[in-house]
Amino acid sequence: MQSNTKLTRDDFRKQKVIEEQRKAGTMPAEVDPETGRDINPHIPQYISKAPWYLDINHATLKHQRYDPKLFANDPLDAWYTRGARQGPAATKYRKGACDNCGAMTHKAKECVERPRGKGAKWTGEDIQADEVVQSVSLGFEAKRDRWNGYDTAEHTKLAEEWEVVEEKRRQLREKQANEKLAAAAAAAAAAKAAAAAAAAAADASTTDKPDGKAEPGDGSAAAASGSASGSGSGAGVKSGAAEKDPAKAALAAAAALAAAVAIDDSSDDDDDEDKYAEAADVAGQKVDTKSRMTVRNLRIREDTAKYLRNLDVNSAYYDPKTRSMRQNPYSDKDASEVTYAGDNVFRYSGDVSKVAELQMFAWQAEARGKDVHAQANPTQAELLYKEYQAKKAKMSESQRDSILSKYGGAEHLDAPPKELLLAQTENYVEYSQTGRVIKGQERAKIKSKYEEDSFPLNHTSVWGSWWKDGKWGYACCHALMRAAYCGGQAALDAERSSADQMRKMASDAMSESAAATDAKPAKKSLLDAYVQKALKEGVAELGEKGKGKGKGGKQRVGEGDIEIDADKLKAAIEAERKRKSGVDADGDAGSVLSKRSKYNSNKGDGEITEEQLEAYRMERAHGDDPMANYRDADQD
Repeated sequence: MQSNTKLTRDDFRKQKVIEEQRKAGTMPAEVDPETGRDINPHIPQYISKAPWYLDINHATLKHQRYDPKLFANDPLDAWYTRGARQGPAATKYRKGACDNCGAMTHKAKECVERPRGKGAKWTGEDIQADEVVQSVSLGFEAKRDRWNGYDTAEHTKLAEEWEVVEEKRRQLREKQANEKLAAAAAAAAAAKAAAAAAAAAADASTTDKPDGKAEPGDGSAAAASGSASGSGSGAGVKSGAAEKDPAKAALAAAAALAAAVAIDDSSDDDDDEDKYAEAADVAGQKVDTKSRMTVRNLRIREDTAKYLRNLDVNSAYYDPKTRSMRQNPYSDKDASEVTYAGDNVFRYSGDVSKVAELQMFAWQAEARGKDVHAQANPTQAELLYKEYQAKKAKMSESQRDSILSKYGGAEHLDAPPKELLLAQTENYVEYSQTGRVIKGQERAKIKSKYEEDSFPLNHTSVWGSWWKDGKWGYACCHALMRAAYCGGQAALDAERSSADQMRKMASDAMSESAAATDAKPAKKSLLDAYVQKALKEGVAELGEKGKGKGKGGKQRVGEGDIEIDADKLKAAIEAERKRKSGVDADGDAGSVLSKRSKYNSNKGDGEITEEQLEAYRMERAHGDDPMANYRDADQD
């Protein structure tokens, strides 16, 4: 016995040799370290090898032996005592008990009694006894036992009910058979009397005639009357015999009627056999009516087992007894992307919905007194259902036409849907790049048993419809207390005015603190003191230079009304051109301005005139001017 790890080829060969020697008896048997017993070498490997999930890496048969310790606290008949009470009910309401029924073992939300208009907490009447609360710990097998907790008395009761039904049916069949036999006996007696009367009439007619011969029509009439009294059966009675003996024809007709009654009785038994389907095979099963044994067809072994598709313990539940997994084991994938999406997929696909609608129609028709059965006579049920659908559509169409003819508005019915008009919809649907729906087809949420859309205390919205500062409240009045009475729009206005007043008070406090801060002289730095002093000195100098020039002080160059001398402008333009060409202003072509000249090395008094500024503007190159590169031939 080796571990569950994969063996090499040499190790596997050695292990086979050892197993053969142990089976031959030349080597001692392997010893179980858990129990100290020898392991029979002839035990097959699928029995002796421990499963991988037990994590056993040594030779042992412990996993094949029954361990009573595991089932000490798990008896086979352990189950909850349904409906058991702890004793007589209390006479007064106890604090902490259920508000509805007065029991101490549950609260009002968990109460399964009928909700009372006034609970036991306020009336103190009809207080129910406490239930027996049990804590049943079930093992692996007990949790998956479908019949755990089943009361066998229920099966006995059901069998007794069926025996009573079968006895009533047997009595009804016996009564019907007796009525048919009595009707057959009465018909035979009537036929016999008619035959006797016909024979007497024939004898009288023969006696009256001198030649003793009867008319050809008399015997035929008697035979016809005998065959008519026999309900048209007349089997085995020849026309010639009827003419000779009409009494025999009547007796043969009565016997044929009795045989027909017996045949009808046997056909009823056959119908009962078909009804219970004792001789029919069910799809997926093979039923032997003699031995009463059912053998289910096994699954194809090449297919992957359902419980191996997703090994997560929290995935879809697998029922080992019926081999069914109803939910999708791949919860993170769509049903169209996987090969198996659970058994419930087949319950809502194909013609399942149509069959369910047909069954519902059959139930409703039977409740109204119609003899419709979807399984006993499916053709009749389907035809009646189609007829019902046609009549319903015709009635709805006639009702619609009558309403439109009376009130009008047919033009509004032909309008396209709102999704096309507005190019939008309220339904959220998320698609993938291939056009497949990712979200938007979730299951409908199950409604709770609690009352919904309840608006107490004059509120128009439910509690929890408003959120502020980590607290829930009502959206209609912004009340944060659940037991608060709704103030409506007045409460909203009061809250808004209170918030405005709080903001105003906060702004006033901030302005007062800022004013108090400005009143205190702040200590200035050396740089701030120097800048302030320089500004004061500059303003004083400008004031001295601007005396007599008006209130605004000295006027800057290029501003206001200016007068330009033409001769000075022409000289300034020449000087500007020479400056741009790098020639000195005196006309000395050799004295080119060096790029390494020092600061303020150019000639001039440093004052810029209006003519020089205008010459600079005129000679300045404009990049966006289309005539900037144009040069006149006279200038050259």
